[in-house]
Amino acid sequence: MAHDHSHGHHHHHHDHSVTLTNVSTAFIIGICLNFLFVVIEVVVGFSIHSLSLLSDAGHNLADVGALALSLLAFRLLKVKSNEQYTYGYRKTSIIVSLFNAMLLLVSIGAILYEAILRFIRPETNIPGFTISIVAAVGIVINAVTALLFFRDKEKDMNVKSAYLHLMSDAVVSLGIVIGGVIIFYTHWFWIDSVLSIIIAAVILLSTWRLMKESLRLSLDGIPENIQLQDVKAAALKINGVKDLHHIHIWAISTTENALTAHLVLSKDITIEQERNIKHVLKHEFEHKNIHHVTLETERENEPCETADC
Repeated sequence: MAHDHSHGHHHHHHDHSVTLTNVSTAFIIGICLNFLFVVIEVVVGFSIHSLSLLSDAGHNLADVGALALSLLAFRLLKVKSNEQYTYGYRKTSIIVSLFNAMLLLVSIGAILYEAILRFIRPETNIPGFTISIVAAVGIVINAVTALLFFRDKEKDMNVKSAYLHLMSDAVVSLGIVIGGVIIFYTHWFWIDSVLSIIIAAVILLSTWRLMKESLRLSLDGIPENIQLQDVKAAALKINGVKDLHHIHIWAISTTENALTAHLVLSKDITIEQERNIKHVLKHEFEHKNIHHVTLETERENEPCETADC
């Protein structure tokens, strides 16, 4: 019985090494600009009693957390493994992601509670013009930050997530600008509470997905973009491969995945052919976003020693 361990992610990382510095810089600029905007929204929101601005500040603070999380994931990829942590500290990005999602759910509850109170005792003097100006600043900041990620968005899941998130934030800010204009001209102050509920719903949709995925990865479930049947089918397409079983696929971090499996080969396959099959298979798996591959090989006439063969 032969054992083999591969780190097929080497050239995968090479794709990103050219832009890693650029991406880190983009994340740092994005974090600073968005945090500055959160401070502006909180100060103005409290001074004019605008729940929509305060809700959006909570939303944008969560984005700052998400950007910081993505930056952390990139940084942790460089941390070397040691005797205690054989994968380094990559899993931290998944744990922080779960924590971030739980915090967001708490903020949604606070927004909805405040919105209901506002409907019972509505504010009677909210300056819609001020709301529109602050939200317009938000459109500029979110759009500029999103453009920093535009070039690398197809190369990494974290970068693409940051790009889409920031673009959707620009759309939310546009909604608040329109709401502010309506308040200014109509004095329908209840619009402010309605906007905060819409923002809470937007956060809930994105948070629910984040929470489901980070909980699944925390429990070593198969990452969302990988299908077990596809992995098995890719192996069975190769000549000489009879079966792939005892398959385990899990996330090491938010950007890297691992697989261990038993590879059953025809009884007449030579050592040289076996080596070639493994090489081809690891290349196939890498295209399916699996970077660390460990394969244990056996021949079809050998008895399998595990319970789930």
